[in-house]
Amino acid sequence: MRIGIDATALPPQPFGAANYIINLAQALLRIDTTNDYSIFAKPLHAPLFDAARAQIVRTAPASPFARVAWEQIVLPFLARQQRLDVLHSPHYTMPLVKSVRAVVTFHDLTFFLYPQMHLLYKRVFFRTMLPLSARRADALIAISHSTRADILRVLRTPLERVTTIPYGIAPHFQPITDAQARDAFCKQHNLPRPFILYVGNLEPRKNLPTLVRAFAQLVRAGLPHTLVLAGSRGWHAAPIFATIRELDLSSRVVFTGYVPQSDLPMLYSAADLFVYPSLYEGFGLPVLEAMACGVPVITSNISSMPEVAGDAGILVDPNDAPALADAMSNLLTDSSLRATLAAKGLARARMFSWERTAQATLDVYTRVAQSR
Repeated sequence: MRIGIDATALPPQPFGAANYIINLAQALLRIDTTNDYSIFAKPLHAPLFDAARAQIVRTAPASPFARVAWEQIVLPFLARQQRLDVLHSPHYTMPLVKSVRAVVTFHDLTFFLYPQMHLLYKRVFFRTMLPLSARRADALIAISHSTRADILRVLRTPLERVTTIPYGIAPHFQPITDAQARDAFCKQHNLPRPFILYVGNLEPRKNLPTLVRAFAQLVRAGLPHTLVLAGSRGWHAAPIFATIRELDLSSRVVFTGYVPQSDLPMLYSAADLFVYPSLYEGFGLPVLEAMACGVPVITSNISSMPEVAGDAGILVDPNDAPALADAMSNLLTDSSLRATLAAKGLARARMFSWERTAQATLDVYTRVAQSR
Protein backbone atom coordinates (compact mmCIF):
# COMPACT_ATOMS: atom_id res chain seq x y z
CA MET A 1 0.00 0.00 0.00
CA ARG A 2 0.87 3.66 -0.35
CA ILE A 3 -0.47 5.47 2.73
CA GLY A 4 -0.85 9.20 3.22
CA ILE A 5 -1.09 10.96 6.60
CA ASP A 6 -2.25 14.56 6.85
CA ALA A 7 -0.18 16.13 9.65
CA THR A 8 -0.95 19.74 8.74
CA ALA A 9 -3.22 20.28 11.77
CA LEU A 10 -0.21 20.34 14.11
CA PRO A 11 0.08 23.63 16.04
CA PRO A 12 3.48 25.21 16.87
CA GLN A 13 3.26 23.75 20.40
CA PRO A 14 1.78 20.23 20.09
CA PHE A 15 -0.67 18.96 22.71
CA GLY A 16 -3.56 16.50 22.87
CA ALA A 17 -4.61 15.35 19.41
CA ALA A 18 -1.40 16.81 17.95
CA ASN A 19 0.66 14.39 20.05
CA TYR A 20 -1.49 11.58 18.66
CA ILE A 21 -0.64 12.60 15.09
CA ILE A 22 3.09 12.82 15.80
CA ASN A 23 3.41 9.62 17.82
CA LEU A 24 1.17 7.57 15.53
CA ALA A 25 3.08 8.58 12.39
CA GLN A 26 6.44 7.96 14.05
CA ALA A 27 5.35 4.54 15.32
CA LEU A 28 3.97 3.53 11.92
CA LEU A 29 7.30 4.35 10.31
CA ARG A 30 9.08 2.25 12.95
CA ILE A 31 6.94 -0.87 12.75
CA ASP A 32 5.92 -0.95 9.08
CA THR A 33 8.72 -1.66 6.63
CA THR A 34 6.40 -3.02 3.92
CA ASN A 35 4.24 -0.09 2.90
CA ASP A 36 5.16 3.36 1.56
CA TYR A 37 4.16 6.58 3.31
CA SER A 38 3.58 10.18 2.30
CA ILE A 39 3.28 12.61 5.20
CA PHE A 40 1.85 16.06 4.53
CA ALA A 41 3.35 18.52 7.00
CA LYS A 42 4.23 22.16 7.49
CA PRO A 43 7.99 22.89 7.17
CA LEU A 44 8.16 23.52 10.94
CA HIS A 45 7.02 19.96 11.67
CA ALA A 46 8.63 18.07 8.78
CA PRO A 47 11.76 17.17 10.85
CA LEU A 48 9.54 15.23 13.28
CA PHE A 49 9.12 12.49 10.69
CA ASP A 50 11.69 10.06 9.29
CA ALA A 51 12.45 11.29 5.78
CA ALA A 52 14.36 8.06 5.08
CA ARG A 53 11.17 6.06 5.62
CA ALA A 54 8.56 8.42 4.21
CA GLN A 55 8.14 11.01 1.53
CA ILE A 56 7.60 14.27 3.40
CA VAL A 57 5.37 16.60 1.42
CA ARG A 58 5.98 20.08 2.79
CA THR A 59 3.09 22.51 2.66
CA ALA A 60 2.51 25.78 4.47
CA PRO A 61 -1.11 26.80 5.09
CA ALA A 62 -0.60 30.02 7.05
CA SER A 63 -3.74 29.95 9.22
CA PRO A 64 -6.48 27.54 10.32
CA PHE A 65 -8.68 28.90 7.56
CA ALA A 66 -5.94 28.44 4.95
CA ARG A 67 -5.40 24.89 6.22
CA VAL A 68 -9.07 24.05 5.71
CA ALA A 69 -8.93 25.44 2.17
CA TRP A 70 -5.78 23.42 1.49
CA GLU A 71 -7.39 20.27 2.92
CA GLN A 72 -10.52 20.61 0.82
CA ILE A 73 -8.98 21.83 -2.47
CA VAL A 74 -5.32 20.84 -2.68
CA LEU A 75 -5.10 17.63 -0.66
CA PRO A 76 -7.44 15.58 -2.90
CA PHE A 77 -5.24 16.49 -5.89
CA LEU A 78 -2.04 15.59 -3.99
CA ALA A 79 -3.54 12.29 -2.81
CA ARG A 80 -4.27 11.36 -6.41
CA GLN A 81 -0.87 12.61 -7.56
CA GLN A 82 0.86 10.52 -4.87
CA ARG A 83 -1.18 7.48 -5.99
CA LEU A 84 -2.29 6.83 -2.43
CA ASP A 85 -4.28 3.73 -1.59
CA VAL A 86 -5.41 5.21 1.73
CA LEU A 87 -5.42 8.77 3.10
CA HIS A 88 -5.60 9.12 6.89
CA SER A 89 -6.98 12.41 8.18
CA PRO A 90 -6.13 12.13 11.91
CA HIS A 91 -7.82 15.33 13.10
CA TYR A 92 -11.62 15.13 12.70
CA THR A 93 -12.09 16.24 9.08
CA MET A 94 -11.21 15.02 5.59
CA PRO A 95 -11.49 16.26 2.00
CA LEU A 96 -15.13 16.04 1.00
CA VAL A 97 -14.08 15.59 -2.63
CA LYS A 98 -12.79 12.08 -2.12
CA SER A 99 -10.06 10.99 -4.53
CA VAL A 100 -8.80 7.94 -2.60
CA ARG A 101 -9.96 5.62 0.20
CA ALA A 102 -10.23 7.59 3.44
CA VAL A 103 -9.77 7.00 7.18
CA VAL A 104 -10.61 9.71 9.73
CA THR A 105 -9.84 9.85 13.47
CA PHE A 106 -12.42 11.43 15.77
CA HIS A 107 -10.92 12.34 19.14
CA ASP A 108 -14.18 13.37 20.81
CA LEU A 109 -17.59 14.85 20.10
CA THR A 110 -17.25 17.83 22.40
CA PHE A 111 -18.42 20.18 19.63
CA PHE A 112 -21.83 18.47 19.85
CA LEU A 113 -21.95 17.60 23.55
CA TYR A 114 -20.43 20.81 24.99
CA PRO A 115 -20.71 23.40 22.20
CA GLN A 116 -20.85 26.28 24.67
CA MET A 117 -17.27 25.54 25.66
CA HIS A 118 -15.90 26.36 22.21
CA LEU A 119 -15.37 29.49 20.19
CA LEU A 120 -18.18 30.25 17.73
CA TYR A 121 -16.22 29.62 14.54
CA LYS A 122 -15.10 26.19 15.80
CA ARG A 123 -18.66 25.27 16.76
CA VAL A 124 -19.97 26.16 13.32
CA PHE A 125 -17.12 24.50 11.43
CA PHE A 126 -16.88 21.22 13.30
CA ARG A 127 -20.63 20.73 13.75
CA THR A 128 -20.88 21.00 9.97
CA MET A 129 -17.79 19.04 8.97
CA LEU A 130 -17.83 16.12 11.41
CA PRO A 131 -21.10 14.60 10.13
CA LEU A 132 -19.97 15.10 6.53
CA SER A 133 -16.59 13.50 7.22
CA ALA A 134 -18.25 10.60 9.06
CA ARG A 135 -20.44 9.91 6.04
CA ARG A 136 -17.65 10.24 3.47
CA ALA A 137 -14.96 8.22 5.26
CA ASP A 138 -14.48 4.54 4.53
CA ALA A 139 -13.57 3.98 8.19
CA LEU A 140 -13.56 5.99 11.39
CA ILE A 141 -11.13 5.56 14.28
CA ALA A 142 -12.37 6.46 17.77
CA ILE A 143 -9.72 6.88 20.44
CA SER A 144 -11.82 5.29 23.20
CA HIS A 145 -14.94 3.21 23.64
CA SER A 146 -16.55 6.33 25.12
CA THR A 147 -15.86 8.31 21.95
CA ARG A 148 -17.06 5.42 19.80
CA ALA A 149 -20.34 5.30 21.73
CA ASP A 150 -20.75 9.07 21.21
CA ILE A 151 -20.13 8.72 17.47
CA LEU A 152 -22.69 5.93 17.16
CA ARG A 153 -25.26 7.81 19.24
CA VAL A 154 -24.84 11.37 17.96
CA LEU A 155 -23.80 10.85 14.34
CA ARG A 156 -25.61 7.52 13.84
CA THR A 157 -22.61 6.09 12.02
CA PRO A 158 -22.94 2.38 11.13
CA LEU A 159 -21.41 0.23 13.84
CA GLU A 160 -19.05 -1.68 11.56
CA ARG A 161 -17.36 1.49 10.28
CA VAL A 162 -16.05 2.70 13.67
CA THR A 163 -13.01 1.06 15.29
CA THR A 164 -11.74 1.90 18.77
CA ILE A 165 -7.97 2.36 18.90
CA PRO A 166 -6.68 4.03 22.09
CA TYR A 167 -3.74 6.38 22.38
CA GLY A 168 -0.36 5.04 23.39
CA ILE A 169 2.30 6.26 25.78
CA ALA A 170 5.80 7.28 24.69
CA PRO A 171 8.66 5.36 26.37
CA HIS A 172 10.24 8.48 27.88
CA PHE A 173 7.23 8.76 30.23
CA GLN A 174 8.60 6.92 33.24
CA PRO A 175 9.37 7.75 36.87
CA ILE A 176 12.36 10.03 37.48
CA THR A 177 13.80 8.57 40.67
CA ASP A 178 16.78 10.96 40.98
CA ALA A 179 15.68 13.23 43.83
CA GLN A 180 18.46 15.74 43.16
CA ALA A 181 17.42 16.03 39.52
CA ARG A 182 13.80 16.62 40.55
CA ASP A 183 14.89 19.29 43.06
CA ALA A 184 17.05 21.02 40.45
CA PHE A 185 14.19 20.99 37.94
CA CYS A 186 11.79 22.54 40.42
CA LYS A 187 14.31 25.19 41.40
CA GLN A 188 15.03 26.02 37.75
CA HIS A 189 11.33 26.46 37.01
CA ASN A 190 10.36 28.15 40.31
CA LEU A 191 8.04 25.34 41.38
CA PRO A 192 7.55 25.37 45.17
CA ARG A 193 7.24 21.91 46.64
CA PRO A 194 5.21 20.01 47.63
CA PHE A 195 2.70 20.49 44.85
CA ILE A 196 -0.44 19.09 43.26
CA LEU A 197 -0.29 18.99 39.47
CA TYR A 198 -2.67 19.49 36.55
CA VAL A 199 -1.44 19.24 32.93
CA GLY A 200 -3.48 20.41 29.96
CA ASN A 201 -4.82 23.47 28.21
CA LEU A 202 -6.53 26.15 30.29
CA GLU A 203 -10.03 25.97 28.80
CA PRO A 204 -13.60 25.50 30.06
CA ARG A 205 -13.88 21.75 29.51
CA LYS A 206 -10.98 21.08 31.88
CA ASN A 207 -13.09 22.33 34.81
CA LEU A 208 -10.26 24.18 36.53
CA PRO A 209 -12.39 26.59 38.61
CA THR A 210 -13.78 23.52 40.40
CA LEU A 211 -10.26 22.23 40.98
CA VAL A 212 -9.27 25.63 42.43
CA ARG A 213 -12.28 25.60 44.78
CA ALA A 214 -11.40 22.09 45.95
CA PHE A 215 -7.79 23.14 46.46
CA ALA A 216 -8.96 26.10 48.56
CA GLN A 217 -10.47 23.64 51.03
CA LEU A 218 -7.07 21.96 51.40
CA VAL A 219 -5.40 25.31 52.01
CA ARG A 220 -7.95 26.16 54.70
CA ALA A 221 -7.28 22.75 56.30
CA GLY A 222 -3.58 23.61 56.57
CA LEU A 223 -2.07 21.37 53.86
CA PRO A 224 1.18 22.96 52.63
CA HIS A 225 0.85 22.20 48.92
CA THR A 226 0.91 24.52 45.92
CA LEU A 227 -1.35 23.90 42.93
CA VAL A 228 0.61 23.83 39.65
CA LEU A 229 -1.43 24.34 36.47
CA ALA A 230 0.76 23.37 33.52
CA GLY A 231 -0.42 24.19 30.03
CA SER A 232 -1.09 26.88 27.48
CA ARG A 233 -3.79 29.44 28.06
CA GLY A 234 -6.63 28.46 25.76
CA TRP A 235 -10.00 30.13 25.30
CA HIS A 236 -12.52 31.39 27.88
CA ALA A 237 -9.87 31.03 30.60
CA ALA A 238 -10.87 34.17 32.55
CA PRO A 239 -13.04 32.26 35.12
CA ILE A 240 -9.96 30.36 36.29
CA PHE A 241 -8.13 33.54 37.21
CA ALA A 242 -11.29 35.10 38.65
CA THR A 243 -11.77 32.10 40.97
CA ILE A 244 -8.17 32.31 42.16
CA ARG A 245 -8.60 36.02 42.96
CA GLU A 246 -11.95 35.42 44.64
CA LEU A 247 -10.44 32.80 46.95
CA ASP A 248 -7.23 34.78 47.55
CA LEU A 249 -5.03 31.97 46.25
CA SER A 250 -2.67 33.89 43.97
CA SER A 251 0.33 32.96 46.11
CA ARG A 252 -0.60 29.26 46.13
CA VAL A 253 -1.34 28.65 42.43
CA VAL A 254 1.46 28.53 39.84
CA PHE A 255 0.97 28.72 36.07
CA THR A 256 3.85 27.24 34.07
CA GLY A 257 2.59 27.89 30.55
CA TYR A 258 3.25 25.29 27.86
CA VAL A 259 5.57 22.49 28.99
CA PRO A 260 7.54 20.63 26.27
CA GLN A 261 7.05 16.88 26.03
CA SER A 262 10.67 16.32 27.04
CA ASP A 263 10.10 18.08 30.40
CA LEU A 264 6.81 16.44 31.32
CA PRO A 265 8.21 13.23 32.92
CA MET A 266 10.26 15.32 35.34
CA LEU A 267 7.27 17.55 36.12
CA TYR A 268 4.99 14.57 36.77
CA SER A 269 7.64 12.82 38.86
CA ALA A 270 8.11 15.88 41.07
CA ALA A 271 4.40 16.09 41.94
CA ASP A 272 2.79 14.47 44.99
CA LEU A 273 -0.49 14.04 43.16
CA PHE A 274 -1.97 14.51 39.69
CA VAL A 275 -5.55 15.79 39.39
CA TYR A 276 -7.53 15.87 36.12
CA PRO A 277 -11.16 16.86 36.80
CA SER A 278 -12.21 17.30 33.17
CA LEU A 279 -15.90 17.43 32.30
CA TYR A 280 -15.38 15.42 29.12
CA GLU A 281 -12.46 13.75 27.35
CA GLY A 282 -12.13 11.64 24.25
CA PHE A 283 -9.22 9.89 25.96
CA GLY A 284 -7.42 11.99 28.59
CA LEU A 285 -3.76 11.39 27.70
CA PRO A 286 -2.34 13.29 30.74
CA VAL A 287 -3.96 10.68 33.00
CA LEU A 288 -1.96 7.97 31.25
CA GLU A 289 1.23 10.06 31.25
CA ALA A 290 0.97 10.68 34.99
CA MET A 291 0.42 6.98 35.74
CA ALA A 292 3.42 6.06 33.55
CA CYS A 293 5.53 8.40 35.69
CA GLY A 294 4.41 6.76 38.93
CA VAL A 295 2.22 9.62 40.18
CA PRO A 296 -1.06 8.79 41.96
CA VAL A 297 -4.03 10.07 39.94
CA ILE A 298 -7.44 11.54 40.71
CA THR A 299 -9.69 12.04 37.71
CA SER A 300 -13.34 12.29 36.68
CA ASN A 301 -15.80 9.41 36.79
CA ILE A 302 -17.36 10.29 33.42
CA SER A 303 -16.72 9.91 29.67
CA SER A 304 -13.41 8.19 28.87
CA MET A 305 -11.49 8.80 32.11
CA PRO A 306 -12.62 5.61 33.91
CA GLU A 307 -11.72 3.68 30.77
CA VAL A 308 -8.16 5.06 30.83
CA ALA A 309 -7.56 5.02 34.59
CA GLY A 310 -9.17 1.65 35.31
CA ASP A 311 -8.65 0.74 38.96
CA ALA A 312 -5.37 2.67 39.06
CA GLY A 313 -6.90 6.05 39.87
CA ILE A 314 -9.45 7.59 42.20
CA LEU A 315 -12.59 8.59 40.28
CA VAL A 316 -14.78 11.48 41.46
CA ASP A 317 -17.73 13.50 40.24
CA PRO A 318 -16.03 16.49 38.55
CA ASN A 319 -18.91 18.78 39.50
CA ASP A 320 -18.51 18.06 43.23
CA ALA A 321 -15.76 20.29 44.62
CA PRO A 322 -16.07 18.94 48.22
CA ALA A 323 -15.76 15.35 46.97
CA LEU A 324 -12.71 16.32 44.93
CA ALA A 325 -11.18 18.03 47.97
CA ASP A 326 -11.83 14.96 50.13
CA ALA A 327 -10.19 12.68 47.55
CA MET A 328 -7.10 14.90 47.38
CA SER A 329 -6.87 15.20 51.17
CA ASN A 330 -7.27 11.46 51.69
CA LEU A 331 -4.59 10.67 49.15
CA LEU A 332 -2.12 13.29 50.38
CA THR A 333 -2.41 12.09 53.98
CA ASP A 334 -2.26 8.34 53.22
CA SER A 335 1.20 7.31 52.03
CA SER A 336 0.16 3.67 51.73
CA LEU A 337 -2.70 4.53 49.38
CA ARG A 338 -0.38 6.73 47.31
CA ALA A 339 2.11 3.89 46.95
CA THR A 340 -0.64 1.44 45.98
CA LEU A 341 -2.06 3.75 43.32
CA ALA A 342 1.39 4.57 41.97
CA ALA A 343 2.16 0.86 41.51
CA LYS A 344 -1.22 0.21 39.90
CA GLY A 345 -0.72 3.21 37.61
CA LEU A 346 2.64 1.93 36.38
CA ALA A 347 1.10 -1.45 35.60
CA ARG A 348 -1.87 0.18 33.88
CA ALA A 349 0.35 2.39 31.70
CA ARG A 350 2.27 -0.64 30.44
CA MET A 351 -0.92 -1.79 28.72
CA PHE A 352 -0.65 1.12 26.25
CA SER A 353 1.98 1.82 23.60
CA TRP A 354 2.14 3.76 20.35
CA GLU A 355 3.36 0.61 18.61
CA ARG A 356 0.08 -1.14 19.54
CA THR A 357 -1.83 1.94 18.38
CA ALA A 358 0.10 1.94 15.10
CA GLN A 359 -0.44 -1.78 14.43
CA ALA A 360 -4.18 -1.53 15.03
CA THR A 361 -4.31 1.54 12.77
CA LEU A 362 -2.37 -0.29 10.06
CA ASP A 363 -4.96 -3.08 10.26
CA VAL A 364 -7.65 -0.48 9.51
CA TYR A 365 -5.68 0.81 6.51
CA THR A 366 -5.35 -2.73 5.18
CA ARG A 367 -9.03 -3.46 5.59
CA VAL A 368 -10.01 -0.22 3.86
CA ALA A 369 -7.58 -0.74 0.98
CA GLN A 370 -8.83 -4.28 0.40
CA SER A 371 -12.51 -3.26 0.44
CA ARG A 372 -12.46 -1.75 -3.03
